[in-house]
Amino acid sequence: MPSPGGRGSGMPDVLVAGGCGFIGSHLVRRLLQRSDLARLVVVDNLWTGREGNLSDIADERLEIRVSDAETFSDSSKFDEILHLASPASPAWYMADPIRTIRANVLGGLNLLQLLKPGGRFCFTSTSEVYGDPLVSPQPEHYRGSVDCTGPRSSYDEGKRCVESMLFESRRVSGTNIRVARLFNVFGPYTRADDGRAISNFLNQALTTGVLTVYGDGLQTRSWGYVDDIVDALERYFWLDAIDYPGPLNIGNDREVSVLEVAEYICSIVPGCRIEFAAPVPQDPTNRRPDLSLARSVLPGWIARTGYEEGVTLTLEWFQTQRGQSLQDPLLKRPGTAALVGQDARAT
Repeated sequence: MPSPGGRGSGMPDVLVAGGCGFIGSHLVRRLLQRSDLARLVVVDNLWTGREGNLSDIADERLEIRVSDAETFSDSSKFDEILHLASPASPAWYMADPIRTIRANVLGGLNLLQLLKPGGRFCFTSTSEVYGDPLVSPQPEHYRGSVDCTGPRSSYDEGKRCVESMLFESRRVSGTNIRVARLFNVFGPYTRADDGRAISNFLNQALTTGVLTVYGDGLQTRSWGYVDDIVDALERYFWLDAIDYPGPLNIGNDREVSVLEVAEYICSIVPGCRIEFAAPVPQDPTNRRPDLSLARSVLPGWIARTGYEEGVTLTLEWFQTQRGQSLQDPLLKRPGTAALVGQDARAT
């Protein structure tokens, strides 16, 4: 696996903010495969993350600290910092927008102070910085069509602000940064009540059997299976041979409608059907990454997993969780999926 080199003779201390979350927990597992790792500190306030995502890991290098990213402190600084401390689902960030801004912006400012001189700061930004795009696919130089006062602005503008902060820190102080713009990611370790399209559809399929599609379902997304996305992040964030600060689009550039995904899930889960609901305000009409730069910066990387395979793998994981633990009411009580659906977003 990729392992960084050349940042001094000592073994690095690494901090992952948001490491108990969906993508964060996958990255933590990859980090613990590194032979050069001295210490891995995970900081997470468990707002959307869950300690259970890492409960099966027994590694003396791993330390989990329950704290907000914006107030976290440590007696020493870190060689590498990964900032993922933000909800990514509209159902969550729209429910508490000020907290979302704090997690991104104040979290970023605080974490930057914990970076050793010469250390590397990695940030997972989002395709949401492009807003409801007027061009497709979206290249990194596209400035977007974002409503800075709209219902999604706490997340969109929070991410954009952290990008600005990091690039200014690089310009003024020479900070070593890596900024990845993630397009729609799905897969195992997603919360049952996450509220995004695929997890919401799967949860509904396993409970009520009624999949809620908002609007006509023709809004398109590029569905990236988490293993492919983490493969790219692993290379981009950790390889010293890569000398590109970003922003870098990472995702799957196969564009598929929300309705097609719902229909596919109905085809593999017997007895399911689709119901249509009112469209979500400012739900982007399309989302597809231009991956030309990613293919240049990350030679050999490709998003190999089609949404059909990824959905099937994720469904199997949800079924396993449902069979092993019935403590989550969203997985055992019929009818609650519809409640989750009221906050679901096709993002």
